[in-house]
Formats: sequence, C-alpha cells, structure tokens
Amino acid sequence: MTLSFFDQFMSPSLLGVPLMALALTLPWTLFPAPTPRWLHNRLLAIQNWFIGRFAQELLLPLSPAGHKWAMLFASLMLYLISLNMLGLLPYTFTPTTQLSLNLGLAVPLWLATVIIGMRNQPTIALGHLLPEGTPTLLIPVLIIIETISLFIRPIALGVRLTANLTAGHLLIQLIATAAFVLLPLMPTVAILTGGLLFLLTLLEVAVAMIQAYVFVLLLSLYLQENV
Repeated sequence: MTLSFFDQFMSPSLLGVPLMALALTLPWTLFPAPTPRWLHNRLLAIQNWFIGRFAQELLLPLSPAGHKWAMLFASLMLYLISLNMLGLLPYTFTPTTQLSLNLGLAVPLWLATVIIGMRNQPTIALGHLLPEGTPTLLIPVLIIIETISLFIRPIALGVRLTANLTAGHLLIQLIATAAFVLLPLMPTVAILTGGLLFLLTLLEVAVAMIQAYVFVLLLSLYLQENV
C-alpha cells in the first residue's frame, strides 16, 4: 500500500514508450485559438483579460528592457497552470511533479537572466555577490556564500514546485483511501472525511494556480536584478 501511493508519480508509458511528451503537449490543444473577429467568445475574452492583467502586474516593477519577456512569462504561466490543473483530474498524470521537468524549465530561464545581466551590466551583476561596506576579512566568505545562493536559485524553483504538488497529491490520495476504507465501517466518519477531501481538493486547485504564479514571479524578480 505504501508503494502504491507513489505510483501516480511514475511517468506513464504505453508498450514501453514513455508518454511524457504527450502529457506535455496535451494542454496546448485546450487553449482557444485567436480569431480575427472584433467580438470574441466568452472563453477567449476571459483568457485575454487574464493574460493582460497578469502581464501588467508582473511587469510593473520591471524596466522597459524586461518587457520583452512578457510573452514568455504569460505563456509559461498558462502552461504551468494547465499542467497543474489537469493533474487534479482522475486517472491523469501531472508532469510538474517530476523534478527533472521543473529543473529543465527553471535552469535555462534562470541562466538566461544571469547571462543578460553579465552581458548588459557586468559590474552591477557581479556587485550583487559582495554587499557594499563589507569588512575586508568577510569578503571571501561572503563571495562564496552569495555565489552558492545564486546557483541554488534554479534548484529552489524546481524543488518548490515539485514538493508542493507532490505533497498535495499524496495528501489527497491518503484522505481518499481513508474515506474508502471507513465507508463500510463508520459511514458518518467517512462522509466527514469526504467533505474534508472536497475542501482539500479546492485548496489544491488554489495551490496549483499559486505555485505557477510564484514560479513565474520569482523568474521575473531574477530578471529585474539583471536588466
């Protein structure tokens, strides 16, 4: 029973062929295609409003040089929300519970912000490694600490998203299993457990959206330091 709780995080396969690529491309088919009409349908209007508000709030503290990332951040936000939300459906697989995938998203984007900072303003980018007014004896130690913290950033991005989604999925499966076992023994307790499971599912929907927002928000903060 303990091992079966973690079976949901295994990459699905058909006849020995991994279906990770299919799970990653499926969300794109759910997005409504833009139309040349002046009046859109409700779904497309809501999507355009959401993208506009999100881009406005996210890029507000950035300089005009960072506004070039608006399309990338908005697309990544919608993509992560779609992957996280689809993973809450029964008999589905959540690709964002895989640390390798999250690191594959976090490391290139973080590295792009660092390269931009080193190319455009190398003095300011390197100045973040040594705060102003540092005593002479602490300079080597602080440089090492700040360098380590810089390289930990993409790891923290990937681990945060993976841990939150994995913990939520495990908790949902544990409570659902408890409700199923208690149903023939103590129906009242099982019904109360089912109500708790419903509330937890609503919480996981919020977590799926919040974690996608936090992932993109931290990337924008890293970009803000380098533009």
